[in-house]
Amino acid sequence: MGRGKLRIYLGAAPGVGKTYAMLSEAHRRVERGTDCVVAFVEHHGRARTEVMLRGLEQVPRREIEYRGAAFTELDLDAVLARRPRVALVDELAHTNVPGVRNAKRWQDVEELLAAGIDVVSTVNIQHLESLGDVVESITGVRQRETVPDEVVRRADQIELVDMSPQALRRRMAHGNIYQPDKVDAALSNYFRPGNLTALRELALLWVADRADEYLQQYRSEHRVSKIWGSRERIVVGLTGGPEGRTLIRRAARLAEKGAGGEVLAVYIARSDGLTSASPKELAVQRTLVEDLGGTFHHVLGEDIPAALLDFARGVNATQIVLGSSRRKTWQYVFGPGVGATVARESGSDLDVHIVTHEEVAKGRGLPVARGARLGRSRIVWGWLAGLGGPVLLTLLLSTVHLGLANDVLLYLALTVAAALLGGLYPALASAAVGSLLLNWFFTPPVNRITIADPRNMLALAIFVGVALSVASVVDVAARRTHQAARLRAESEILSFLAGDVLRGETSLETLLERVRETFGMESAALLEREGDVAPWTCAGRAGSGPPVDRPEDADVDMPVGDHMALALTGRVLPAEDRRVLAAFAAQAAVVLDRRRLREEADRARALAEGNRIRTALLAAVSHDLRTPLAGIKAAVTSLRSDDVAWSEEDQAELLEGIEEGADRLDHLVGNLLDMSRLQTGTVTPLIREIDVDEVAPMALGGVPEGSAELDIPETLPMVAVDAGLLERALANLVENAVKYSPDDRTVLVAASALADRVEVRVVDRGPGVPDEAKDRIFEPFQRYGDAPRGAGVGLGLAVARGFAEAMGGTLNAEDTPGGGLTMVLTLRAVGSSAPTSRPATAERQAAL
Repeated sequence: MGRGKLRIYLGAAPGVGKTYAMLSEAHRRVERGTDCVVAFVEHHGRARTEVMLRGLEQVPRREIEYRGAAFTELDLDAVLARRPRVALVDELAHTNVPGVRNAKRWQDVEELLAAGIDVVSTVNIQHLESLGDVVESITGVRQRETVPDEVVRRADQIELVDMSPQALRRRMAHGNIYQPDKVDAALSNYFRPGNLTALRELALLWVADRADEYLQQYRSEHRVSKIWGSRERIVVGLTGGPEGRTLIRRAARLAEKGAGGEVLAVYIARSDGLTSASPKELAVQRTLVEDLGGTFHHVLGEDIPAALLDFARGVNATQIVLGSSRRKTWQYVFGPGVGATVARESGSDLDVHIVTHEEVAKGRGLPVARGARLGRSRIVWGWLAGLGGPVLLTLLLSTVHLGLANDVLLYLALTVAAALLGGLYPALASAAVGSLLLNWFFTPPVNRITIADPRNMLALAIFVGVALSVASVVDVAARRTHQAARLRAESEILSFLAGDVLRGETSLETLLERVRETFGMESAALLEREGDVAPWTCAGRAGSGPPVDRPEDADVDMPVGDHMALALTGRVLPAEDRRVLAAFAAQAAVVLDRRRLREEADRARALAEGNRIRTALLAAVSHDLRTPLAGIKAAVTSLRSDDVAWSEEDQAELLEGIEEGADRLDHLVGNLLDMSRLQTGTVTPLIREIDVDEVAPMALGGVPEGSAELDIPETLPMVAVDAGLLERALANLVENAVKYSPDDRTVLVAASALADRVEVRVVDRGPGVPDEAKDRIFEPFQRYGDAPRGAGVGLGLAVARGFAEAMGGTLNAEDTPGGGLTMVLTLRAVGSSAPTSRPATAERQAAL
């Protein structure tokens, strides 16, 4: 039996209608006689979606009990036993409750597909694993439930369920997505127009790329070489010359004229490496094309025009942009050039643009590496063999007559030996000296320069030609070997720099030390100045050499922009090393800019946090603190009034109001003081071993009697905590839970052991909190939903999490099965390996 087919309905956000579209498709298939069942579909209380389930066979769900609560999940075994033709499985990225065979629902779907069952599923764009960081930067919410992109990409069909942000917000406002009590919070947070527009763009682009993959696959399978202009793709042919920047900008302007235009810059290098472009210039052009939204490609090809056309047709390009040739007029005798050849061979499906530039007809020389590459000792032996060898061989052959042919071969062998030892110039010297000695001593007439027999002249010519050829081959091989070793070293260095750019881990001093070590310098310094006439200042330095006040005073200086330079002392670098040094210099400037931006961001964040806390504190003082003060003052004024004779009951009621107001003030001021201690890092817990049941009852003292109950087993292990901090944290959690729970439902405080941890769960049955707000409720001065102003300044949960982390624990929020919110306080059990005391620093609190 073959593998089943997967169809996915993809949406930009909850509520766009993915489940509704999936159920509509199911009804159509059932009407056609297809055996289709509902394996797992969640309607989330939406009436229209629930109606669509009617008339469809539903496989009973599997019930699982976890941590005292009952959950329902997809019954994979039941679906496999039923073996329908098509199974509907909602929420592909869902995480299964522990106890199910697979941790993720997409793994259940994989089993169904492997069994030959077709699956129809749904997923939102924010649940794709590769888009987690992007979605978090847009919405501020990190998605905990994700599905690997490859799972979705392997789907046989992907259908986008699209809806404009305005229509989705109207649907939300009408109560068609969330319950009415959650609509306002959702519209003002996750479902803001900007968020929805960005998520919609992500979904559209992702599906468009997937459609492009389908198109490329179809063209490859059906061997379609003709270009299909579904959208403008412009290929820019680069030579590594300075005109490349002009070509890239021209191509970008062409791409902007059409919807969905794309620029692909390509540099085609010969595999033999005989011609090479400037790596520095190519790096600049790569950065430029990527800044303009295009992509850069490096391709090997012997025939450059053919390779360029093959690349363009392979990516389904519609246009090619080339620069006018830099060759001089006389150079056209060697061929028509790349531009003319590409234009002639492009056919009717590719438009070729020849762009003029400032470098036209200025010539393009080929860089040739010069200098010795064989080592000093080999060169010395080569010259000895090239000059002294022919003389010694002549003396030897003067005593032993072997004939002219043998004499030529011996001199040729000596020339080859000189070439192998010393390279080109010793071989040339050996050939010249050897040919003269052969002519004078062994070629008739002897002791004369003239040659009587034309055949002897031919032999000498062949001798010189072979000697020159062998010498050239040895010299080229030596230079290529040196070049390969050098390029490998450069690639390793540049790879190191690229890794640092991606990770952002290297500091400026570390990078400068790396520069100093790489080039064997005494010191390396990054100098900068504010203007052309401003003095130079040192931004960073490494090494023990003398300080440098100006780039001109250094042995080597590499400018970075107009007002920055990398200065090295120790020795003068050869020109070929400056290429890698330029990469180091650019990276040093990037590291310096990154460091300063990080410092500015930290300062701005600290100022913003301080302003936010001051603003919230003023609001708290102006309202939340003044309200109980006003009540106390009014009660005291009434009691002191001589105009009214208060009864004992009235006096007791007024005194009770004073006491409640004072308690409320004490609670608010206590939380404010606790938050200030956490912000300044002065909380140092005194860790000792205690039982949770010793502290938990005292934490219930601030709530009405009967509003909370304890469920703490006597067999629970002891925990390593600060008793005072634990009591304060639990008291804040219980008071918060009681505040939001219905009057007829009690708050449950339960504890259980889990491996080397102890979990204390505070469970309420209130309205609950959506996933995107679960982290935000722990921030200082945050109230969720429509909490009245008199409910507090919003510090209770922030203080509780701060105290939990100060004791080495964690505090997180989870949904209560059946509705509500559960606060999970995790503590270290006695015997677990962890530090016994650590202060809650301001840096850690910045994450609250």
